[in-house]
Amino acid sequence: MKGKGWLTLLLLGALGAVGYRYLPAHYNPFTPLTLSDPPGRLMTFKLRRLTPPQCRALLAQANRQGLITARPVANGGGDCPLTDAVRVSDFGPVKLSSSFLASCPLALSSALFVTRQARPLSERLMGARLTQIDHLGSYACRNIYHRPNARRSEHASADALDISGFRLADGRHVTVLRGWRDTSSAPWLRELLDASCGYYGNGLGPEYNAAHANHFHLGMRGYGICR
Repeated sequence: MKGKGWLTLLLLGALGAVGYRYLPAHYNPFTPLTLSDPPGRLMTFKLRRLTPPQCRALLAQANRQGLITARPVANGGGDCPLTDAVRVSDFGPVKLSSSFLASCPLALSSALFVTRQARPLSERLMGARLTQIDHLGSYACRNIYHRPNARRSEHASADALDISGFRLADGRHVTVLRGWRDTSSAPWLRELLDASCGYYGNGLGPEYNAAHANHFHLGMRGYGICR
């Protein structure tokens, strides 16, 4: 029985390998991520598996396609050194309240999130184009909640962005602080936070704790924790 069991496993493995070979690339977990991959768990899985060179190559493609404007910055030292970081100036047609520093994974995930989710959700649920994202910053050399004995925050490695509000083409300015309880904007903001699960390791909002009452914390640690 033991020999037959091993034979069965080998056959299943061979069949699985053949099956994966003929899957469309975006459904095959073993093919590299492309910018055209559809949203979903497989895209999330591939984002997490990117090597630094793969991330840089995709970010360069995103720049050329106008999904993001990001330029490399010099590596930094000190207590919270940065390596291979970029400065993000915009997400194509979606402007920023100011530029911000980002690791390559944060920059790439943000470009895809804004293009694939934030822009279409804004038009569908709010009836207007998303024109600007307001934020509270990304890089800060500190521990979580500034506690002396806590581990380093995601912000210490430019792996998180704190979004405080959104501006629409019709002139509306929706902040997380006020919009989360407003019946006209709350469904849209909740959809945005839920959608962030497919692109970031964690998305934390007003219902997570009081510290996030006025912003969405979108970070790269974890695996799709959004609340």
